[in-house]
Amino acid sequence: MLLVDIDGVLSLWGFASDERPDGSWHSVEGIPHFLSATGAGHLHDLAEWFELIWCSGWEERAGEHLPALIGAPDLPHLSFDRNPGKANAHWKLAAVEQHAGDRPLAWLDDALDERCEAWAAARNSTAPTLLVRTHPATGLTAAHVEQLRAWATALRHSDG
Repeated sequence: MLLVDIDGVLSLWGFASDERPDGSWHSVEGIPHFLSATGAGHLHDLAEWFELIWCSGWEERAGEHLPALIGAPDLPHLSFDRNPGKANAHWKLAAVEQHAGDRPLAWLDDALDERCEAWAAARNSTAPTLLVRTHPATGLTAAHVEQLRAWATALRHSDG
């Protein structure tokens, strides 16, 4: 399974105006987003290797907007409790943990932090886990796709 964030992965920001990546501006529910021109294609490539799931605060709005705006695949999404009740919990971890169970997972996000790292390290003892960080100015790249494919290939070979 591959959990896919949107902001900083497909919706890019923080780039210099003279170094704008390939993409275009769109208004999503009144909020301007610069959407990657290549990200959707990368997701379609990754769909051959992974079960893709939106892991974003966009929740159901991802499926309402991204397929029409950039041709992203229509994916299921996680829903989040914005107050997870744990002082040190990354706000997505409870939903990720509940959905993933003991299945292998990769997580593509620009905001992975030390709490995510600790969670992934602990989880790796029972289920393979890969965290893949994107840079919000470039988002999902061909190099990320290759990293994820290599990881999926290694998992398939280790399963026999």
